[in-house]
Amino acid sequence: MKISIYPTTDDMSKAAADLVAVQLAEKPTSLIVFPSGESPSGMLKYLVEYAKEDKADFSQCTIIGLDEWVGMDERDYGSCKHYLHTNFFNHLDLDPERVVMFDAKAEDLEGECERINTFIAEHGGLDMMIVGIGMNGHLGLNEPGTPFDLYAHLSELAPITVEVGQKYFKQTTALTQGITLGLKHLSEAKMAVLIASGEKKATIIADSLQGHISPDVPASILQNIAQARILLDKGAASKLEHVS
Repeated sequence: MKISIYPTTDDMSKAAADLVAVQLAEKPTSLIVFPSGESPSGMLKYLVEYAKEDKADFSQCTIIGLDEWVGMDERDYGSCKHYLHTNFFNHLDLDPERVVMFDAKAEDLEGECERINTFIAEHGGLDMMIVGIGMNGHLGLNEPGTPFDLYAHLSELAPITVEVGQKYFKQTTALTQGITLGLKHLSEAKMAVLIASGEKKATIIADSLQGHISPDVPASILQNIAQARILLDKGAASKLEHVS
């Protein structure tokens, strides 16, 4: 893995957007996973600007949604789909068939996992998978204890995920399960990208990138991924040792 540290969150966000733009220039038909949440907001803002300035062409790529709260879709404020549509898709001229996301309201959620797994496999695997990191080290909704060898799956949400997740909703919302791409997808992606900012993430970043590798800290899998790119602002990197 390669760790890059930037002076500000904005610098980190721009660097992440630049990685995506380069990927699209090198392979316009790329299969790219995008997350929702606070971490990618700056990156997505830059990518929308790049698209409008013809610095990034999304017309031939396929976008995969990282995860979703079970029982929600794009009509639910606070859902991952709502976030990505509002902050990204609605600002781009995208072919809807090139956006592939979980149907978290499906009757057969296990079937949804298989649908996404099959789609990725049949399209040659992921070219780039971008993730943020939770306060407990989760990537996507791969909570502590998730085996490293899982593809898409259902997850029981950890209490801290339920607590922190409330910030995305206008009112207290019951969250119990998630549906998510797996850590096996991350390890097999041609480029795995972690973005994180703020001192509140510093402890879990240090534990993940320089601590013991264990499913108890899902993000520690990044230490085993040679093609991983870690993009941090100074706050998030502040507890790392011997990294400049």
